Formats: sequence, structure tokens, C-alpha cells
Amino acid sequence: MTLTPYYVDLHIHIGRDWNGRPVKITGSPSLTLTNIFKEASRRKGLDMIGVIDAQSPAVQDELESLISAGEAAELDDGGVQFEDTVLILGSEIEVYDYSCQGPIHLLCYFPYLSDMRNFSEWLSKKMKNVSLSSQRFYGTARELQQYVKEHGGLFIPAHMFTPFKSLYGKGVKRTLKEVLDPEKIDAVELGLSADTKMADQIGELSSFTYLTNSDAHSLGKLAREYQLIELQERTFEELRLSLQGAKGRRVTTNFGMSPKMGKYHQTVCAHCLTPSKETAERCGSCGSTKIVKGVSERIQELKGATQERERPPYVYQVPLISLPGVGKRTYEKLLESFGSEMRVIHDVPENQLQNVVPDKVTQAILDLRLGSLNIDAGGGGRYGKVL
Repeated sequence: MTLTPYYVDLHIHIGRDWNGRPVKITGSPSLTLTNIFKEASRRKGLDMIGVIDAQSPAVQDELESLISAGEAAELDDGGVQFEDTVLILGSEIEVYDYSCQGPIHLLCYFPYLSDMRNFSEWLSKKMKNVSLSSQRFYGTARELQQYVKEHGGLFIPAHMFTPFKSLYGKGVKRTLKEVLDPEKIDAVELGLSADTKMADQIGELSSFTYLTNSDAHSLGKLAREYQLIELQERTFEELRLSLQGAKGRRVTTNFGMSPKMGKYHQTVCAHCLTPSKETAERCGSCGSTKIVKGVSERIQELKGATQERERPPYVYQVPLISLPGVGKRTYEKLLESFGSEMRVIHDVPENQLQNVVPDKVTQAILDLRLGSLNIDAGGGGRYGKVL
């Protein structure tokens, strides 16, 4: 049996449907299903993507149209192939039931378009508008889990640590068992402000595979976080095996921004974004009483007894366009010369890079590969940056 490594990003939003109507209201208008396919396959070099607004009927209709036109094809073991990329159909759902301390976002994936259409029909009885992204589910988190598992889906808590709309940020006081059934969780998504080392301080996460996804709201943000997964072929069922670590399939590397780059990494004043102590009653800079607790501080509250587990390496990266010296023209020149962002980041030899871009850009790409970039920490809704 031969396994092949694939680049995978499983959290991408739809900004507009093919009729121009909003799906993710804060998403870019250019973030349509067809544009995502083209960006992922032709420019980013992603082998598998998860679109998590596929419960929207208009998105389903666009996908059906691509399949009917022969531009895409549904796979026997789940997923939809478009050119060099396979789509996994997903949906991000917001739950705020009686057991939650605050709203949480949960990711639900299904193998086939028919499964997602059935899911949308079921959601329409428990949600005000299935056409929009991340809408409130009027039921319990365990009820949602039960449906997903009974219908052959995958269930993954989204961006677990962010201060807003996440499992540990708002959903629970101490343990995920307050809200979810651990036996019905297939993996957990770390989010942009945490890494493997931080998450491993929480003992109850030791049994779960960690995922690093982009949560992209624009085409340029695809693959700002992703993972390398070894599969026999790119299908839904192979993805399921990799999350279970079964039959040799597995996540081999997590590629993510340094937690310092995440916009909720440190505790800051919500008004002026000045770093602050969590215990401060008001900001020492502007006097505001609104303090946003950072992910790093929240994890310190939650950490406890842990179990040893061998984890894939977590490599710190940023999108190519975020590197110093890589403006739009340089970015396009790199893609024109080498084909895709994944190839530039991982594969192109140093001497070939030097033939195309200045030495300082070549060095920045090499530093990116090593995870040795110098980062200024973000917090309170402001992203960190590469120095």
C-alpha cells in the first residue's frame, strides 16, 4: 500500500453564492465556490479543501451545475473532484444551548451532496436561515452531534480557543463534556491563536487529532493554515481514516501561524489593543474597562494533568503574501515561475528562487520553511505581523 502526502485546508467560507447573494456576510464577494476551486487548484496548490457553508441551497445548486457540466465529479468514497483539488462538503453551525456558557461554532462534514441536502432540510426546521453561514441552531450540541454521526458525517469543534464563539473561549467553564459527547468528536481545530504545544496542556484533548485550517474569508487567506495528510487517495473516507489515525493514514505535519500572529493570542484592551493583565479592571493606557482575555491566558486556566501522545510537528508559517518584500507583483511572479504557493513554500530550491526574486525575499522564504520568522504578537482582534 502506497500512501501519498496531500496539502489540506478544511475551513473555507463562501462569501457569495452564484446569484451574488451573501452567504458569509463578512466574506469577500469574490469568495464563490467556483473561485475557491480555481484558487485552491491553480494557485494555492491545495489537494483537498473543506467548504463549510455547503448547507446553503444556492451553494449546492452551483456545485450540482459544475457536476452536470462535467467540470466536477462526485467520488465513490465521498468528496467532489475539481481539476487537482477534492472538495469536502461542510457546514459551520452556531450552538448556544442550555448547557453552554456562550455560543460555540461546530463543523459538520458529509461525504455526498445528497447528504448535505438532507442536512440542510433537517437544519431548516431548527434554524432561521440555512442560506447564511454560521447560523444559530435551535437545539442542543449533542443533538447536532447525534445527527452527524447517524448520517456518516464528521464532527469537529471549530477554532476551540478564540475568546468568542468557541468551545473553550465561551462554551464551557472547564471541560468539553459540559457541552459535547467526546465519543462523537472526530478531531479538534486549534484556531489561529493556539498551537500543538499550547493545546497539549489540556489533558482531555490527548485522544484527538489536531487540525490547523485557514478559516478563510477571502481567496488570499486560503491555506494560511493547513496540514499535510497521508492518504491512499483523496476521498472523504480516507480523510476519516486519517483523523482516526487508522490503517497508516494520518496527519503528518500541521502548518500554522505562530500563535503570536493570531488576533486573540494575548490579553489586551478591547478599545486600544494595548496588552493588559487579565486581572486588570481597566486599561492602563486608555482607561477602558473592556479587557479581552487572550488564548494564552485561557489555556493557563484550563491546563491540568496530561497524557503523553506523539504529535506531528507544528511548523510556524504565514501566507506567502505576508512575508516582508512579497508584494502583489512579487507574489504573482513567484506563482508564474513555479506554479503554486505550496510549491514555492515547500519545494523550490534556493538557487531557483534567487533567479526570480531578490536575496532578501529568498531568505524570508527559507526562514518560513524553518519556522524561524520574527513575530510581533497580536491580540484583541488585531493580527500579529512578521517583523
